[in-house]
Amino acid sequence: MMSITEKPEILFYQNLGQLFYAIAAADKVVRKAEYDALKKIVLDYWKDYEEAQDAYDEPVAYQMEIVFEWFDYESMDAQDCFDSFSEYAHEHPRAFSKEKRILIVKTAEAIANSFAGKNKSELIMLTKLKMLFRKLSSQ
Repeated sequence: MMSITEKPEILFYQNLGQLFYAIAAADKVVRKAEYDALKKIVLDYWKDYEEAQDAYDEPVAYQMEIVFEWFDYESMDAQDCFDSFSEYAHEHPRAFSKEKRILIVKTAEAIANSFAGKNKSELIMLTKLKMLFRKLSSQ
């Protein structure tokens, strides 16, 4: 039986949505291909990663798409979003198992690669993400 997720898990996926939006918006433009890449990875990998569901019986992984779409609609600042994700990660390092960190980086790289390859802004943000995870795993 699947359980309805407590807020901390939903918050985890919402923060991932914020991170993936930051990667896509690093160059100031979020393209359909980037959003499509996120949707495909959520469907192919994240949706079945955890059995937890939200209050609407949807896999919690869909929270990533919801936040990504909302932040794009609101034209949020990519660096602010990355900083907020980084702060969350520092406050909840145990939420980021090695397996999850690998999948997060894989997802971020797929988004960055989805439209004409990675540009400088996206490469910088991907490097910051990898540095953040190295720091978390050494704590």
